[in-house]
Amino acid sequence: MWRSIASNALTLFIVALVALAGAVAWGKREYSAQGPLDQAICLRVPSGSTMRRVSENLADQGAISNAHIFRIGAEYSEKSQELKAGSFLVEEGASMVEIIDQITRGGASTCGTEVVYRIGVNRAEIQVRELDPQTGSYVETAEFEPIAESDAVQEIPAEYTKVRSEADTRYRVLVAEGTTVWRVVESLKAADFMTGSVETDEMPAEGMLAPDSYEVREGSDVDDLIARMEAAQQQRIDTVWAARVDGLPFDTPEEMLIMASIIEKETGLAEERRQVASVFENRLRRGMRLQTDPTVIYGVTNGVGVLGRGLRQSELQSNSPYNTYVIEGMPPGPIANPGLEAMQAAVNPDETPYLFFVADGSGGHAFAETLVEHNANVAKWREIEAERASQ
Repeated sequence: MWRSIASNALTLFIVALVALAGAVAWGKREYSAQGPLDQAICLRVPSGSTMRRVSENLADQGAISNAHIFRIGAEYSEKSQELKAGSFLVEEGASMVEIIDQITRGGASTCGTEVVYRIGVNRAEIQVRELDPQTGSYVETAEFEPIAESDAVQEIPAEYTKVRSEADTRYRVLVAEGTTVWRVVESLKAADFMTGSVETDEMPAEGMLAPDSYEVREGSDVDDLIARMEAAQQQRIDTVWAARVDGLPFDTPEEMLIMASIIEKETGLAEERRQVASVFENRLRRGMRLQTDPTVIYGVTNGVGVLGRGLRQSELQSNSPYNTYVIEGMPPGPIANPGLEAMQAAVNPDETPYLFFVADGSGGHAFAETLVEHNANVAKWREIEAERASQ
């Protein structure tokens, strides 16, 4: 009898082991297999969350098949205590392994709410936007122009006030090509999600802030961001100058930066930059004056604010060192912060016979080799201007 009981017990034990092994194997397959999610979602993990709360949230949203297996997998991989706060884009079909790696790896959030501070040539604006995980595109929820050091009462959108209180909101400062150093520094004074400010007598040299998109954290120091911009621009200058072609009509990276800033202000079309560069560099080789309005405007404004009107004859005839209708060669310094493509155009221009260009009414320019051709292009442009003014 005891022998029979022992035999049955052994059989049951073996069956239990086999069942356990099967359950473990099944759990492993579930843990690493493609997940059930049929549309991407944005998973928000608030500060102080637990793996249990996250697993239940994922199960409720249909992203995982079993919250218990998810937690066991996190424990087994020694990641259960490494949960990071943030908003994470969970892709369609993501496995539990992939999701756990996302939420424990850290780094910048990959979805959710983003505050983008856009610093343009003439104005700055704050945009609040939300990533739609299903389309992968951002949806704007609020936009306004901030006011720096003003007594004016400003109505702040409720959406902005709300996201400022959320710990996982991401912040980005986007600086456009062609801005001046003054515009960037002055605009950053109105960035209420950052601290500190650059004093007027400590501003970087003109042209030395790299136009780009910069990820920042709430409370980041403005001086640190400015230093990042300067370092990025210097690196671009060094890299571009090392790749220059032979025969350029200037000899230093500083002169290259001046030329790039002029190119940046003359055209907003990427496909025109090298053509515009060829015009100015052809003129320099022939000893012709550059005769470009943006340099004259910079001489009038000193890069502060916007001129807001056409140039006067007195300004076109002035003795300003930035008046390229009067001076020989290039002005003494850059007139804006040029982007990488403008720098690349400056050191590798198209090979053209062009010496002139004028707006063509389409957003681009008409290029000419001779003054006769140029005058004909100018006449066409004047007709377009007159027609637009009469409408």
